Amino acid sequence: MNVRFIRNLAGMGITAALLCSIGCGGGSSSSSNSTATAASTTGTVHVMVSDDATDDWATIGVKVLSVSLIPQGGGSPVVVYTAPSTPPMINLVQLDQLGEIIGNAQVPIGTYTSVQLTLGANNNGTTCDVSLVASGDPETGFDVPAGTTVPCSQIVIAGAQGTTVPLTLNLATPLTVTSASTNALDLEFDLKHPALIVEHDAPSATTPIFWTVNFNGPVRHHPRPDLTKVLLRHIYGQVATVASDGSSLTIDRAFPVHPITSPETATVGTTALPILPDAANGTLVYNLDGTTPDTPVTVTSFQSLISTLPTQYVRIAARYQQNGTLVATRIYSSATFNTVWKNPEGHVLHVNTNTDVMHVTTEDGKATAIAIGPNTNFYYQSSNTPITPGGTTFFEGKTPGGLPNIARGFKVNATIDPLSTATPPVALSVEIDVARYGGVITSPTSTGFNYNRVFPMADGRGGADNYSGTLDYISSSSANTDQAGNAITGFYWWDFAYPTLADTSLHTTNGPIPDFVAATEGSTNFGGVVGPVAGVVGPLKAVGLSNATWNDPAASDTWAADWAVLLPAPAPLGLITTAFSTTSDSFAFTVPLPIAAPTGTAAAQAVTVDLSVTSGSATLVYQVDRQGNKITITPQDISNGTTLTTVAGNLTVGVPVKVFGVPQADGSIKAYALFYYTNTVSTK
Repeated sequence: MNVRFIRNLAGMGITAALLCSIGCGGGSSSSSNSTATAASTTGTVHVMVSDDATDDWATIGVKVLSVSLIPQGGGSPVVVYTAPSTPPMINLVQLDQLGEIIGNAQVPIGTYTSVQLTLGANNNGTTCDVSLVASGDPETGFDVPAGTTVPCSQIVIAGAQGTTVPLTLNLATPLTVTSASTNALDLEFDLKHPALIVEHDAPSATTPIFWTVNFNGPVRHHPRPDLTKVLLRHIYGQVATVASDGSSLTIDRAFPVHPITSPETATVGTTALPILPDAANGTLVYNLDGTTPDTPVTVTSFQSLISTLPTQYVRIAARYQQNGTLVATRIYSSATFNTVWKNPEGHVLHVNTNTDVMHVTTEDGKATAIAIGPNTNFYYQSSNTPITPGGTTFFEGKTPGGLPNIARGFKVNATIDPLSTATPPVALSVEIDVARYGGVITSPTSTGFNYNRVFPMADGRGGADNYSGTLDYISSSSANTDQAGNAITGFYWWDFAYPTLADTSLHTTNGPIPDFVAATEGSTNFGGVVGPVAGVVGPLKAVGLSNATWNDPAASDTWAADWAVLLPAPAPLGLITTAFSTTSDSFAFTVPLPIAAPTGTAAAQAVTVDLSVTSGSATLVYQVDRQGNKITITPQDISNGTTLTTVAGNLTVGVPVKVFGVPQADGSIKAYALFYYTNTVSTK
C-alpha cells in the first residue's frame, strides 16, 4: 500500500473548509434586507468551502449536499445549506487556504455545538460524486498519468451509506448566533490528512488500482471569529439584479460542470449573494467582451452598469468587511461563462524566467501556459493596487534571500487578453492568492530560515523550479491571526499534529522565533539508502511550509513569512524491529536495504518512533487491511486504554509500518500518524 500524503507541503494544516458565516444558507435566495422581525430573531450564515494544495491532483471534487447546525442540548437541526437539484462539484484543490461561498441563510438565535454534513457518494460508474483528476505535472512515480481522470469505479468512498456520506462533527468552540450577527463556521477537509486519500496497488496485473477517499477524520471544525481574515476564492456567478441606486449588485452563484467541457458551461444555483462596490478605492470592472478588455473602468457605484451587467456572467475578487458584507475589488464580465472561466486559475506548475512563460494547472488536469508581458499587472490577494514594478521585472525577480518572486506551488488567478492571438496568450493580470514556500528547513536564525525545495517532476523540466533561499519573518509588530482565530502580532508556528497549540506571541515564554529555531534543528538517520523527502535525499529533517505576505514592514517590496507549520515528514516504509512498548509508548523500525543496494551501502539503522497517547493530541493510528478488492481503514484511538492494548498487540516485530512525523534532536521521530498493515501480500 502506498499512503499518498497529498503532497505540496500544504498550508495551515488545513483544508477544505465549509465556512458558514452566520447568514448564508442553502438553496433559497436570501436577501440582506431582512425584515425587522427576522433580524431580531436570526443571524446570517455564509456557507463556504476551503482547503489545501497538492502537486499530484488537479481536482479532488466533492459534492456537498447539505449542512445543518445542531442546537446546544439537542433539538431539531437547522439547515443552513441545501444543494440545488443538480449539486455542484466543489474542487477542493482550487481552494488552497481560500474560502468559497456556496450558500447564504438566516439562522435562529441560539448556541450551536455540532454540525451535520452530508456529502455525495454516488460513484456508480456514470455519476461521480467524488472525482479525482491527476495534475498536469504529478511527481515522478505517481500512478495516474498527467491530466488523467480516475474512473469512478476505482474510487472507494469510505463511510458511504447508500449514495451519501453522513458526518456529525462537534464544534471546537460553540457557535453563538445573536440578533443580526455575522459569524463564521469553518468545516475543513484536511487535504494533508494521511487518511483522506489512500492508494491501493493492484494485487495482479489485471486488477486496477483503487483509491479510497475517507472523510471521517479529515473533516474538522476550525474557529474563524474574524471574517475580514478569510481569503475568498474568486466568486463565479450570473448577475441577477443591480440596485437602482447602484449601491449593490446581486449574483446567483455559478459553478463549472464536471467533467470539464469545451466550451465550459455552468450550473447556476438559486443562492443569491449581494456584492457592494468599493466606495473608497473604487472597483475595477473588466468587460472581457469589449474592444479594450485590458482597460478596466473604475467605479465607486454600480449606477453606470445597471443596464449592462444583468444576466452577464462574472468572476469577482471580493473581500469581507467587518460587518459581514462583501466588497468587490475587481469584476470580470462576459455574456458567456466560458469566457470568464477559461482564464487559468490554479497552482503554478512551472516558472520559466528565460521565456517569461508560466504554467498553471487547471481543473481538467492540463498545464496551461501563459506568457508574462511587460504590462502584466500582478496583484496580491484581493487588492486593486498592482505590485510595482510588475510585468517581467517582477516575474523574473528574486527576494533578497534568493527565493523566486513567483514559485511553483503559488495559487494564482490569471486573466488573459481575449483578443490576443499569441501562443501562449499574454496575461493581462495575475492575482497571487497564496504565496507558498516550503521544503526542508535549514539554518534557522533569529531573523529568518532557509527553505530547500527540490521538485521531482515527471515531464523532464529538470530543476528549473527548484529553489533554496532565506525567508525572513514578518515584523514582530505586524498584525496576524493564529489558527484559533485569535489576534496576535508577528510570526508564529505550530506542529501540524497540534494546530490548536500554536506557538505565538500570546503563548510562549521565550518567544515563537527561538522556539521555532530549537524545533527545526533535529534530524533522523535511517542509514542505508533513504529516498527523497520534499525532494531532498539524506537524513529525515524538519519539513515545513509557510504562507508569505507581500510588503511587510520587515520586508519592504518582497515576501516575508507570517507563519510556518512543521509538517509530518513521511518516513520510508519499514518493518518493526522492536515491538511497541506500553511503558515507553514507542517502538523501533528499520527501512530495509533495497535488493540492488550498491556494495558498501551503510547498514540500515533502527529508528525509534514515539507515540502520544494523550487524549486530544494522540497520534493518529490506522489499521489498514485489504481482502481482495475490499479495503478497510480502521482508526485506532490509542488514548483509550483498551484500544492501546489491542494496537500494542498488533505492533509486533516484522509488521510493515508507515510513519509520518517530525524528527527530534535525539534522532527519534515524534509521530503524527502511523499506518500498520495487515494482509500485506496484496498490499503496496
